[in-house]
Amino acid sequence: MNFPENLKYTKEHEWLLLNEDGTATIGITEFAQSELGDIVYVEVDTVGETIEADEIFGTVEAVKTTSDLFMPVSGEILEFNPELDEAQGDNPGTINTDPYSTGWIVKIKPTDPAQIDDLLSAEQYGELIG
Repeated sequence: MNFPENLKYTKEHEWLLLNEDGTATIGITEFAQSELGDIVYVEVDTVGETIEADEIFGTVEAVKTTSDLFMPVSGEILEFNPELDEAQGDNPGTINTDPYSTGWIVKIKPTDPAQIDDLLSAEQYGELIG
């Protein structure tokens, strides 16, 4: 499986990319999407809200199951990927085909960037899932 080195990871299988402008992009890992199966719907109704680390910010619905999405770090949800939004792109399967790029889920403004240091490296995440 692929775990890009430039990302940070959580034990709940989310990834975080710290952007140059201080915002962060969040999605789910290749492992998570493969465990979920075909993703048919993504719900994020927390845009504009500040969510604490480890709190739920949305859900992913797959053919097999539904899974909560957890914030890797505390922050304000700035944007929900329009490609995944039912009212716009309506293409949640993008997470299955490209989880680390076009399949991102939200962009946030971290309120405590130091929390990013507590996330897992690609190597640590790889060890976690075996």
